[in-house]
Amino acid sequence: MNKIYKTSVLLWGIFLFFGELYAQDYSNNSRVSERINSLAKTYPSLVKAKSLVKTLGGKDIWMLSIGSGNLAQKPAIAIVGGVEGSHLLGTELALGFAEKILRDSSQDSIKAILEKNTFYVFPNMSPDATEQYFAQIRYARSGNAKATDDDRDGKLNEDGFDDLNKDGKISWIRVEDPTGKYRINPEEPRSMILADPTKGEAGKYLLFSEGTDNDKDGNYNEDAEGGVHFNKNMSYDYPNFVPGSGEHMVSEIENRTLLDNLFEMFNVYSVITFGPYNNLSVPVSFNAQAISKRIITGYFEADAKANTLVSELYNKTVGLKDAPKSASEGGDFAQWAYFHYGRNSFSTPGWWVPKAKADTAKKVKELKIEDPAANYLRWADSQGLKNNFTEWKKIEHPDFPGQIVELGGIDPFVLKNPPFKLVEDLVKKHSDFILALSKFTPSIDIINIKNEKLGNDLTRVTVSLINKGILPTHTKVGERSYWVKKLSVKVIPQANQTIISGRKNQSIDAIQGQGNQSISWLIKGSGKLTINAGSPTSGTKTVEIPL
Repeated sequence: MNKIYKTSVLLWGIFLFFGELYAQDYSNNSRVSERINSLAKTYPSLVKAKSLVKTLGGKDIWMLSIGSGNLAQKPAIAIVGGVEGSHLLGTELALGFAEKILRDSSQDSIKAILEKNTFYVFPNMSPDATEQYFAQIRYARSGNAKATDDDRDGKLNEDGFDDLNKDGKISWIRVEDPTGKYRINPEEPRSMILADPTKGEAGKYLLFSEGTDNDKDGNYNEDAEGGVHFNKNMSYDYPNFVPGSGEHMVSEIENRTLLDNLFEMFNVYSVITFGPYNNLSVPVSFNAQAISKRIITGYFEADAKANTLVSELYNKTVGLKDAPKSASEGGDFAQWAYFHYGRNSFSTPGWWVPKAKADTAKKVKELKIEDPAANYLRWADSQGLKNNFTEWKKIEHPDFPGQIVELGGIDPFVLKNPPFKLVEDLVKKHSDFILALSKFTPSIDIINIKNEKLGNDLTRVTVSLINKGILPTHTKVGERSYWVKKLSVKVIPQANQTIISGRKNQSIDAIQGQGNQSISWLIKGSGKLTINAGSPTSGTKTVEIPL
């Protein structure tokens, strides 16, 4: 065996080892960059990768532009992951979609989609926060690398987490105290729940994340490292003076950069967000009062119907059940995408803990108390999952001398992120959903062309504009925005032609899916009349009509 062959075998073995290693867990920031650069090198004619900006933590905010032909001239879907820093699945779903569609790009069906649509993929908007999953001390983090004064005491990041038992993760501390508001869940003693005084329940424990009161203000870990949350810093329903929201809306470079780029992408007709908000499993409802105000707080009826239609597609394609209730906390990206960007906005966490079932064989009863941690622990047991819970053990805590203090509880990240072995299937299902949604793309056409000769060199020209797609050409909320390009209809006469009646250039409000609208003109002259109609979100169509 010669040296070259031995070296090749060794390098191939190293490649397989690290490839297998990466396949066993979520991708850190370096691995995400490697995957993106690999796509750009492997499919140079179909994808362009660009680092839009670096965060304060020195990490890239990536953008992938996917499609064939002139990308800016085709209707587009924007896909955004990592809006919540502790939701690593969002990055895997966004980047996994890019990998799947490019890997399958030789298939005729995918070729057709890439010719008709553009996809803009932003895999991770919170790389500073997601990297905490891979740090020496693991805890669920949502903020970027900006030093902040969350408790408004004039000091920055002075009361963070402390790994008291040196196990590399931040768990929970419970302290027996008659003033506490928590009690042990009687159905699942590993979990802690709030006592309900209206039911005669009394609290017995104080509960807080693992650490000490470093600044001696009576609060624990309230001013930790990890400053502004991407998903609290947007302009719609911005939560002022809330920890993690920033000094003002869109204060962070990653937020500003994404918005600056999206506002230049006039062809985006839908935004898909992989984050905590969920209007795909259960669609939004129309509320007439919510749109009667100067500042609207609800979906227009036509937009709510479109959301319902896409929700049905999502549930049919992905098949996830028993979705937990979802509500916006303010300043989040998915709400901004509808209310301030004016596009269809579809959002899903992509996974949630399945409802734990009773196991009569093991004498495990059905849970009646609503407790996400208890449900997860029961489900994890049924799946044989390990390393997701720290057994409660007594410790000596400097802030509670002489009191019974225990450290333990459910591990960080597990409630929002599935075991990695489930990710591949989730990526496939959500990629299938996005591809199915792309077939709903609004598409304008000009049909039912009539040219009625009236004498005296006059011709009445009538056409119907039809939206052949399932989704509207643009949203109703977008009609209120000067930034969303409406349907434009232009008559381009020749030198010997004059428009007697009808407008040479006009804008038209949204045409719903499969809907149409008729327009007519009175033209004097002969030859061929050119009519052009369309918008960035629906494509354009040009016809020549003989007079």
